[in-house]
Amino acid sequence: MTTRKTYTAEFKRQAIELAAREDVGPIRAARDLGISPSVLYRWRLQAQKAGTAAFPGQGRTTLTPQEQEIQRLQKEVEILRQEREILKKQQPSLPKKISKVRVHRCSPG
Repeated sequence: MTTRKTYTAEFKRQAIELAAREDVGPIRAARDLGISPSVLYRWRLQAQKAGTAAFPGQGRTTLTPQEQEIQRLQKEVEILRQEREILKKQQPSLPKKISKVRVHRCSPG
Protein backbone atom coordinates (compact mmCIF):
# COMPACT_ATOMS: atom_id res chain seq x y z
CA MET A 1 0.00 0.00 0.00
CA THR A 2 1.41 3.35 -0.98
CA THR A 3 1.22 6.43 1.18
CA ARG A 4 -0.35 9.54 -0.18
CA LYS A 5 1.92 12.53 -0.65
CA THR A 6 0.89 15.82 0.87
CA TYR A 7 1.99 19.20 -0.37
CA THR A 8 1.89 22.53 1.38
CA ALA A 9 -0.36 25.32 0.19
CA GLU A 10 2.71 27.38 -0.64
CA PHE A 11 4.09 24.59 -2.86
CA LYS A 12 0.77 24.32 -4.68
CA ARG A 13 0.59 28.07 -5.30
CA GLN A 14 4.16 28.17 -6.56
CA ALA A 15 3.49 25.19 -8.85
CA ILE A 16 0.47 26.99 -10.30
CA GLU A 17 2.54 30.13 -10.87
CA LEU A 18 5.29 28.10 -12.54
CA ALA A 19 2.79 26.36 -14.82
CA ALA A 20 1.30 29.73 -15.80
CA ARG A 21 4.61 30.95 -17.19
CA GLU A 22 4.73 30.81 -20.96
CA ASP A 23 8.28 29.49 -21.13
CA VAL A 24 7.50 26.54 -18.82
CA GLY A 25 3.88 25.45 -19.24
CA PRO A 26 1.86 23.02 -17.11
CA ILE A 27 3.22 19.73 -18.47
CA ARG A 28 6.87 20.69 -18.08
CA ALA A 29 6.20 22.22 -14.64
CA ALA A 30 4.47 19.03 -13.49
CA ARG A 31 7.34 16.88 -14.77
CA ASP A 32 9.97 19.11 -13.13
CA LEU A 33 8.10 19.08 -9.82
CA GLY A 34 7.51 15.33 -9.91
CA ILE A 35 3.73 15.52 -9.91
CA SER A 36 1.08 14.47 -12.37
CA PRO A 37 -0.21 17.09 -14.81
CA SER A 38 -3.76 16.21 -13.75
CA VAL A 39 -2.88 17.11 -10.15
CA LEU A 40 -1.54 20.45 -11.30
CA TYR A 41 -4.70 21.13 -13.32
CA ARG A 42 -6.85 20.22 -10.30
CA TRP A 43 -4.87 22.60 -8.09
CA ARG A 44 -5.30 25.35 -10.65
CA LEU A 45 -9.10 24.82 -10.73
CA GLN A 46 -9.26 24.86 -6.93
CA ALA A 47 -7.30 28.10 -6.83
CA GLN A 48 -9.57 29.68 -9.45
CA LYS A 49 -12.73 28.68 -7.57
CA ALA A 50 -11.66 29.44 -4.00
CA GLY A 51 -9.09 32.18 -4.52
CA THR A 52 -7.12 32.88 -1.36
CA ALA A 53 -9.19 30.34 0.59
CA ALA A 54 -7.86 27.50 -1.57
CA PHE A 55 -5.71 24.78 0.00
CA PRO A 56 -6.71 25.08 3.67
CA GLY A 57 -4.97 21.80 4.56
CA GLN A 58 -6.04 18.69 6.45
CA GLY A 59 -9.54 18.75 4.95
CA ARG A 60 -10.53 21.96 6.73
CA THR A 61 -12.29 24.63 4.82
CA THR A 62 -11.86 28.23 5.76
CA LEU A 63 -15.07 29.85 6.91
CA THR A 64 -16.16 33.41 6.48
CA PRO A 65 -16.69 35.39 9.70
CA GLN A 66 -20.46 35.04 9.28
CA GLU A 67 -20.16 31.25 8.89
CA GLN A 68 -17.92 31.07 11.96
CA GLU A 69 -20.48 33.04 13.98
CA ILE A 70 -23.31 30.78 12.78
CA GLN A 71 -21.31 27.71 13.72
CA ARG A 72 -20.55 29.14 17.18
CA LEU A 73 -24.21 30.02 17.76
CA GLN A 74 -25.37 26.58 16.64
CA LYS A 75 -23.04 24.96 19.19
CA GLU A 76 -24.31 27.31 21.89
CA VAL A 77 -27.95 26.53 21.04
CA GLU A 78 -27.25 22.79 21.26
CA ILE A 79 -25.61 23.20 24.67
CA LEU A 80 -28.59 25.23 25.93
CA ARG A 81 -31.03 22.59 24.65
CA GLN A 82 -29.14 19.89 26.51
CA GLU A 83 -29.09 21.97 29.70
CA ARG A 84 -32.83 22.59 29.39
CA GLU A 85 -33.51 18.86 29.01
CA ILE A 86 -31.40 18.12 32.08
CA LEU A 87 -33.28 20.71 34.11
CA LYS A 88 -36.63 19.31 32.99
CA LYS A 89 -35.63 15.87 34.22
CA GLN A 90 -34.42 17.19 37.57
CA GLN A 91 -37.64 18.92 38.59
CA PRO A 92 -38.65 17.42 41.92
CA SER A 93 -42.02 15.80 41.91
CA LEU A 94 -44.35 17.59 44.28
CA PRO A 95 -45.58 15.48 47.20
CA LYS A 96 -49.19 14.49 47.23
CA LYS A 97 -51.39 16.38 49.57
CA ILE A 98 -51.05 14.90 53.04
CA SER A 99 -54.06 15.23 55.28
CA LYS A 100 -52.62 13.88 58.51
CA VAL A 101 -49.13 13.54 59.80
CA ARG A 102 -48.48 10.64 62.11
CA VAL A 103 -45.71 10.77 64.62
CA HIS A 104 -44.39 7.58 66.13
CA ARG A 105 -42.64 7.82 69.39
CA CYS A 106 -40.19 5.19 70.31
CA SER A 107 -39.89 4.27 73.93
CA PRO A 108 -36.42 4.51 75.36
CA GLY A 109 -34.67 1.22 75.66
